[in-house]
Amino acid sequence: MANYADFAQVLIVHARKLYANEPLDVQWEGEVYAIDSTTIDLCLSVFPWAKFRRTKAAIKLHTKINLRGNIPEFIHISDGKLNDVNALDLIVPEPDAFYLFDRAYIDFQRLFLFDQAGASAQSHFNSLVE
Repeated sequence: MANYADFAQVLIVHARKLYANEPLDVQWEGEVYAIDSTTIDLCLSVFPWAKFRRTKAAIKLHTKINLRGNIPEFIHISDGKLNDVNALDLIVPEPDAFYLFDRAYIDFQRLFLFDQAGASAQSHFNSLVE
């Protein structure tokens, strides 16, 4: 029996074809992805299964977005405690793809797997200039 994840994959394949020739502001032949997460705060008394801290509940939404068409191609919902870098273990790197992420994803052993798969990765460090 098909589920929502299977249906989403069919839609993603269709959307990728529609946006395959979408121009990007970067010169890259392969796919370009942004990887990030967001923590969604929940009420602990309503969602006790999502305990995040002593008095807080939360879930975390980990996402890989194809920047050609802004298509979310990977979504994983976890408890709020899953560290961003651990979400890299759930993503299968594509050859010739370029991945953008923030410093929360820096783990050289995991990034080496992206390199071994023929993918490129770039971390964007937010810095403050005083």
